[in-house]
Amino acid sequence: MIPGGICMHSLIFHVDVNSAFLSWESAKRLRENSNALDLRTINAVIGGDEKMRHGVVLAKSPSAKKYGIMTGEPLSHARQKCPDLVIVPPDHELYAASSRKFIGILEEVAPVIEQCSIDEAFCDMTGTEKLYGDPVVFATKLKDRIYKELGFTVNIGISTNKLLAKMASDFEKPDRVHTLFPEEMAKKFWPLPVESLYGCGKTTAKRLRSLGITTIGALAKADRQMLLSNFKSQGDYLWESANGISSSAVTAESPANKGYGNSVTLPYDVTDTENAHHILLSLCETVGARIRYDKAYISVVQVQIVDNEFHHRCKQLSLPSATNVTEKIYEAACKAFDQGWDHAPIRLLGVSTSKATDESYEQYNLFDQDKFERLSRLNSAIDKIRDKYGDDAIVRACFAETPKN
Repeated sequence: MIPGGICMHSLIFHVDVNSAFLSWESAKRLRENSNALDLRTINAVIGGDEKMRHGVVLAKSPSAKKYGIMTGEPLSHARQKCPDLVIVPPDHELYAASSRKFIGILEEVAPVIEQCSIDEAFCDMTGTEKLYGDPVVFATKLKDRIYKELGFTVNIGISTNKLLAKMASDFEKPDRVHTLFPEEMAKKFWPLPVESLYGCGKTTAKRLRSLGITTIGALAKADRQMLLSNFKSQGDYLWESANGISSSAVTAESPANKGYGNSVTLPYDVTDTENAHHILLSLCETVGARIRYDKAYISVVQVQIVDNEFHHRCKQLSLPSATNVTEKIYEAACKAFDQGWDHAPIRLLGVSTSKATDESYEQYNLFDQDKFERLSRLNSAIDKIRDKYGDDAIVRACFAETPKN
């Protein structure tokens, strides 16, 4: 397919919010006060109190990124790189509401949507050309609509499969539409450094470079058997990805199987349980807020761990009863993590939930009943206070607010 032509194959959009947490906070402030400083235009990050030993960067502005600040790094390190850095506490209720509105717009235009995290989704647009016309023109209108109605920008990548669409959305940011069709790979994809390939971590890239493979194009042309010998089953994935091959379909979950999840790729290796648990708490805050926003309950919690050798480990736990209480989700996530982690250095952590329902069947023993009823009421009270007085009204101690600017 060529841009502007009629698609004879699959047509996939990958829609990704630019600096989501920071963008959502900025959009909220500007809605409340049109003269407010736009955090996206200054050196700013979303994170906890830098005095907290495990406070980490959750999102960064474009200018902060120029200082080498990375998502997931300790706030103390970020401050060393940029002394005038503005640190804003996380607001998970706001993120849940913003994500729901973002996905709501996509649901209006896309036949099939697969939400892969709180701030990104794949849209299967196959067969919509007669309805919407040129995919690039329509994608541009879609991103502009999101900005006009919700106040934040997105990137949209367009291709014939999920892998290439996601790669395209990572091209120049922010507020851009990019294509990466198979016939464009030689020009747009293959010249990129091998580290740019989705799923190719730093350790894998280093090993590839030691074999003389420095670009995605070189990887695409590499001997497949050699890759299998050096990387085992991952070698197949690397070769297929470099050649733009992906059979993963855009799959919309049925309401009965709907899940909520979030993950973060870390710029450094996490090697201790305490730090990992702190990151899990941040993820569970976001997940729990989204579940309560939808007035839903979940009964399965899964933790995903990816180590610095790109090995994936998942541990899933079934809860005795459906819940939307952050503390219960976090407790299960920590238990799953402790059972599933093999103590290899961690590069990605994710928390996902499944088996959503709109009803809760709480089953407690005599001693736990009062505790979890209090937690449920506490979560509801926090949500109401944030709705009435603003999303910064209450934050956890470990995400304590720094002075606002």
